[in-house]
Amino acid sequence: MTVGPQHELIETFANPRPERDYLITHTCHEFTSVCPKTGQPDFATINIEYVADGECLELKALKFYLQSFRNKGIFYEAVTNQILDDLVQASRPRRMTVIGNFNVRGGFSSVIRADYDSKESPR
Repeated sequence: MTVGPQHELIETFANPRPERDYLITHTCHEFTSVCPKTGQPDFATINIEYVADGECLELKALKFYLQSFRNKGIFYEAVTNQILDDLVQASRPRRMTVIGNFNVRGGFSSVIRADYDSKESPR
């Protein structure tokens, strides 16, 4: 399935235990994007937590997808929600949370959290 800001391929594989709810957590410690106001790089740790339904996220493709934001001018709030939307579209999880923990800039650090629950959100 092709999704994402650069039309990167987010690959999935079959959930080996779809009958069970279990939490999967992926952490990207080296996320970068660009501030659309200043053109300066933004650095963050991105945490992705989800309960898979039929599909799980493949990590190599996830890494390349996240790297596709490296030169994209996008605000913290927009990028966190874009990542959630794209990953939900690709994997159709039962639940997913994306947390962007953005490094200090100008004396402020920011944490942006976006949630999805298939029971509450239309697919």
